[in-house]
Amino acid sequence: QMQLVESGGGLVQPRGSLRLSCAASGSTLDFYNVGWFRQAPGKEREGVSCITDSRRRANYSDSVKGRFTISRDDAKNTVYLQMNNLEPEDTAVYYCAAYWDPSSICTRDSGRYTHWGQGTQVTVSS
Repeated sequence: QMQLVESGGGLVQPRGSLRLSCAASGSTLDFYNVGWFRQAPGKEREGVSCITDSRRRANYSDSVKGRFTISRDDAKNTVYLQMNNLEPEDTAVYYCAAYWDPSSICTRDSGRYTHWGQGTQVTVSS
């Protein structure tokens, strides 16, 4: 049974950067698409980004495009989310999630994801 553990969250000033990590255990991430989601208090969960296993294709929500970059390291069985130029509106609990799919397209629809981490808090504030 795959387990996902996020790390790297914290408090950062506006325009700062953080890198979140999502480490998988119990199974490799081979053939799994992986996504990052976030949920702020009183708001719905938002799909921020996802990346495929094959071809490393990624997509992003409009709110983070150009500022966030998703990547994966098969040797470490880990997926990253590099977040630059952070804004107070990025404050949320960030979750990583995965679903098995050997196709070359990923989705940010949370309903497709079968494995979830516990989340890590990101706070952007001066």
